[in-house]
Amino acid sequence: MNDPAQDAPEMREDRLLGGRVRLRQPADGLRAGLDAVMLAAAVPARPGERVLELGTGSGPAALCLLARVPGSSVVAVERDAGLAALAAENLALNGWSDRGTVRQADIVDRAALRDLPIADHGMANPPYWEDGRASPDARRAAAMHECAAVPLLRWTAALSRGVRRGGTGVLILPASRLLDGLGALREVGFGSLAVLPLWPRAGEAARRVLLLGRVGGRGPDRVLPGLVLHHGRDWTGEAQAILRDAAPLPGLSPLPRGGAGARAVHAPPPGSPCSCDG
Repeated sequence: MNDPAQDAPEMREDRLLGGRVRLRQPADGLRAGLDAVMLAAAVPARPGERVLELGTGSGPAALCLLARVPGSSVVAVERDAGLAALAAENLALNGWSDRGTVRQADIVDRAALRDLPIADHGMANPPYWEDGRASPDARRAAAMHECAAVPLLRWTAALSRGVRRGGTGVLILPASRLLDGLGALREVGFGSLAVLPLWPRAGEAARRVLLLGRVGGRGPDRVLPGLVLHHGRDWTGEAQAILRDAAPLPGLSPLPRGGAGARAVHAPPPGSPCSCDG
């Protein structure tokens, strides 16, 4: 008979946002990274607003959101029972159990999510790789490789059901899934879509994109100025402000609702790595 203590993964405590967030997570396999921090930084939440996160894992994005926006709250959904329990433990570790709820459920199970309170914003870092060799670590594979039974559209549909009309939804995806992500958002009722590229370095192609939309939005779609992450081997000042100082992503103005006064598509700034010249 196996000893449960021997089967449990080794845990490690990390710090995010310059020490503002304490995060216990498995020492190997599925671990929080840049995506979670940038996802939380892209949500335009204000004090007093509620944010829904789908696929929270051990809770890094939810914790970063709570650290960045005082007075906000989160409702986090996670299918894996062990990770859901760990996310709840991390809320308590940071003293935020009164600001967050973790629901262990599959995002496609409407009955399990029906009684969740409607949120002002939603965010998700869904499994995105369609093919290729999956990680031998089961949790890492589940977090990164899209399941045929739960395609990207199921994630955006769950977001749209959980966010109020006029609220925002945010995804982070590889740049190769840009069109899939925009299509999945639009198909379930998100409009006023915006793309924010994350460039590794100036002049290099973006590897990640943040996609934002407003439920029921009718304004124009936009390409935002984006963020350059590195200068040489160091983080840029803008990236450090997010990673260390809990700043929001720069260039995020409120998504247009549509109608009179809607904002036009942003043109890339002079010298920007994002060029439309072919």
